[in-house]
Amino acid sequence: QVRLVESGGGSVQAGGSLRLSCVVSGTIFSAFSMGWYRQAPGKQRELVASIRAGSTNYVDSVKGRFTISRDNAKNTVYLQMNSLKPEDTADYYCNRPYTPWDYWGKGTLVTVSS
Repeated sequence: QVRLVESGGGSVQAGGSLRLSCVVSGTIFSAFSMGWYRQAPGKQRELVASIRAGSTNYVDSVKGRFTISRDNAKNTVYLQMNSLKPEDTADYYCNRPYTPWDYWGKGTLVTVSS
């Protein structure tokens, strides 16, 4: 069974940075594209970044500020978040992009204050 464990969230002021990590187990990590999603209070979960064979994609609202990367040797996907804004406040989750596994991790909370 796939297991996803996110970490690295926290509380920062606007303009600050955080690096999220997600360790994936129970599957052949290197075989899959990976993504980071976020869900703000009262809003639907949205895919904000994805990585596939070295190619990356971002939602417009995070382009130029967030960077997704992966280390297949560590079964880990990362999200470097710079120039954080209050509107980035959300729970962040990793999963496959567009066709996520049924299982979701607990996520990691990012809170950005103005």
